[in-house]
Amino acid sequence: MAETHTFDVVVLGHGIAGLSAAVAAMEQGARVAVLERATEEESGGCTRYTEAFLRLKSETELSDDFDEAMSEVAGANPDPGLIADMDSPPGTWSNVVRSMPVTDTEYLATFSREAVPTIQWIKTHGVRFIPTMLPQITLRPMPMITPSGGGAAMLEALGNSARRGGVEFFYETTGRCLIEKDGEIAGVQAVARGNRRVDFLAKAVVLASGGFEGSPEMMARYLGAGSSGIRPVARGAHYNRGEGIRMAFEVGAAAAGDFGAYHSTPVDERSARAEAKVLIFPFGIVVNRLGRRFCDEGGGADYNNYDRICWAIQKQPDSIGYAILDAKIEDVPNYARAVLSDVPPIRAESVADLACKLDVPARVLAETLQTFNAACQPGLFVPSKADGLATTGLAPPKSNWARRVDTAPFFAYPLIPSGIITFGGVKTDSNAQVLNADGDAIAGLYAAGAMTGVYYRRYPAATSVLRGATFGRIAGTQAAQQAGVSAMR
Repeated sequence: MAETHTFDVVVLGHGIAGLSAAVAAMEQGARVAVLERATEEESGGCTRYTEAFLRLKSETELSDDFDEAMSEVAGANPDPGLIADMDSPPGTWSNVVRSMPVTDTEYLATFSREAVPTIQWIKTHGVRFIPTMLPQITLRPMPMITPSGGGAAMLEALGNSARRGGVEFFYETTGRCLIEKDGEIAGVQAVARGNRRVDFLAKAVVLASGGFEGSPEMMARYLGAGSSGIRPVARGAHYNRGEGIRMAFEVGAAAAGDFGAYHSTPVDERSARAEAKVLIFPFGIVVNRLGRRFCDEGGGADYNNYDRICWAIQKQPDSIGYAILDAKIEDVPNYARAVLSDVPPIRAESVADLACKLDVPARVLAETLQTFNAACQPGLFVPSKADGLATTGLAPPKSNWARRVDTAPFFAYPLIPSGIITFGGVKTDSNAQVLNADGDAIAGLYAAGAMTGVYYRRYPAATSVLRGATFGRIAGTQAAQQAGVSAMR
């Protein structure tokens, strides 16, 4: 006989989306349970480890390009006729329009409208926000804010509020499947430590258990060859194994988001540090285990270039690349702030010695550098922006910051792709309700955060934590209303 608990709302996941949902539902008067696969000490998924950059100019203003950035990643070659249908009121949309794999206009408008009120709401729970800049050298200036103390501070503040309000937490407890009754979601069947079954009955369920960076099976299925070489960017991401997505699919949820892409930055293969990013690779070259270049290292001055380099590394032998730089890196002001690894670079006084230390063919590496150096042209090197200093007659080219790599000492970092955010997930409407394949809401089921599919092809910087909080809050409020509770309770 399974152990059984009864609540108004059950939330699956303890990151920013889950805790926002739990606190919002609690504030509406709901009795709330939070299920979390990790121990209490390691709970919080990726949120615990992220600096939580937020795409706002201040606590009261979105970035100037917020709406444009989100609309640019809202679909991949969608049918223009179906997109035009979204100009009509959502209540008139056909089931094809409602369920199509596009982030709809109503969702985007809600995100834009509710993001700032969500930040103000989080402030009331004791989080302080401070101005910041992304830790990149070559990204155009973009004022942002971040919680003082990072994502962990948000978890602590919301977690404290949740406990004071009576939310119950069940750690080392993993959702296995959704419980259905009379066509509605009626709870979650879970497994606790020791493979012990526990049923959580509820009038509404919020899925907020993250993406699938920690699932080798789902990574291989959706991202293909080399996916086993993608390391979750932080310890918390290892807990993101895609159960929430799978559980939703099992009850008919529609898919959304780009299942063939993910957000990543190159990290130092040797480092155990969370987010051990190495973002200075555009100032040198990147070679594979065979000693050959395989991508345009200087493809741009934004997050998209980090994704592109990682996707290219994924396809190389053993899914590894080596960023090779020389003494001229010292010409780049503050370059060290774009290296978050805690392991010093591999250093050598000659190319041959460096090749030996990297265990790549010395002759091939020497030829690669000789060919690259010959393709570099005179011009002004400007590290703070995409400078157009490109190679000539080289395949693959280098589009910016193409300077000869010829001055000892030489340095190298072994780079692997990190799994920060998987893009594929379930489709929700602007009220965070999960939609089925016909575009109809699945009664009693809500979702928020990285397990909802929103991004296509690329990631707009500093939006993931913000959308997790925004739609987590919406999901919790809506779930409490679904459960029929009142804030006056």
